[in-house]
Amino acid sequence: MIKKAIVLLSGGLDSTTVAKIAINSGFEVYALSFSYGQRHEIELEFAKKISKNINVKEHKIAKIDLRTFGGSALTDEIDVPKDNESSNFNQTSIKKIPITYVPARNTIFLSYALAYAEVVGAFDIFIGVNAIDYSGYPDCRPEFIETFEKLANLATAAGVENSTKFKIHTPLIKLSKKEIIELGIKNGVDYSITHSCYDPIIENENIISCGKCDSCRLRLEGFRLAGIEDELEYL
Repeated sequence: MIKKAIVLLSGGLDSTTVAKIAINSGFEVYALSFSYGQRHEIELEFAKKISKNINVKEHKIAKIDLRTFGGSALTDEIDVPKDNESSNFNQTSIKKIPITYVPARNTIFLSYALAYAEVVGAFDIFIGVNAIDYSGYPDCRPEFIETFEKLANLATAAGVENSTKFKIHTPLIKLSKKEIIELGIKNGVDYSITHSCYDPIIENENIISCGKCDSCRLRLEGFRLAGIEDELEYL
């Protein structure tokens, strides 16, 4: 029997690694991306390229508008922090949730993935959350994932009626960015078609990463520690 999986695919480094891991693990992958009003919506073009590159079964882009609420530098008229010296990307030292946190984003995304899973008959959902090299987002922690998995099996017809239960897979949750990149290389990920920048510049169809937002800095440091060149263009 074909194993089906929903993979949340943003077009970024982590989600692409997770998608490739799912495929290499024998899953038929249904990729799900979101146009949610993010200022870096260019990431969706990368998600499309990635879906074709790794031959997913189906790729859907759900349209929701989190700008309705705002409250984040990614969905509101708030500057994206650059060269953030107050964060060393260690969750034990973070005192305040960064302004790039989008309220309830992973809860919303996983809920959509759950609905998609019910429709296609999948019981496996993959998400690239990470609790080591993360910027302080509460919905990237293991306790959040564990709780959502319980909800998935209580709140759906598929979870109640079937002996098979929903499983939320987080293969990167305990890895550093360096380890994620190394794992991705082993799984055949082409990182040149991924995108991580929160505040990219587009010039004559060239996409240039800022190199200074938390996401860029995490990515660059991961490649540096892995001893691998990042092929993206930076400002």
